[in-house]
Amino acid sequence: MARFVLTRRSPLPPADCWARLTDWPRHGERVPFTRVRVVRGTGRQPGDVILARTALGPLRFDDPMELVELAPPARCLLAKRGRAVRGGAELRVRAVGAGSEVVWAEELRITGLPRLFDPAVALAGRLVFGRVLDHLLAAPPPATG
Repeated sequence: MARFVLTRRSPLPPADCWARLTDWPRHGERVPFTRVRVVRGTGRQPGDVILARTALGPLRFDDPMELVELAPPARCLLAKRGRAVRGGAELRVRAVGAGSEVVWAEELRITGLPRLFDPAVALAGRLVFGRVLDHLLAAPPPATG
């Protein structure tokens, strides 16, 4: 499995970082050709499913992720349950000084891709999901209502 870990510091308090990290549709704003949405539940409970659909013309694949564990505002575990992408992710938030530290750890297995390519997949994951994480932490706060 390809593994990578991203760590970011934010001046925001943990609850604000958590709200941004779990604003699932915003994850797709920085992943090329990808839309992310909640397809089962509210995206706030174990068992809910988030779907990342990547499509370029007729080529497309789904990356369904089940929320396995949520402990707001500190920890979220996701299991990737798709045919093309398997593995999981853990999102953690902790208070550091007046702000927060956010850690995004992910393990990916791309179906049909030999393990020889794991370092390249991990590098791509760090680049793509690093952009997502930077975007989420810099984004305006989610609307409440």
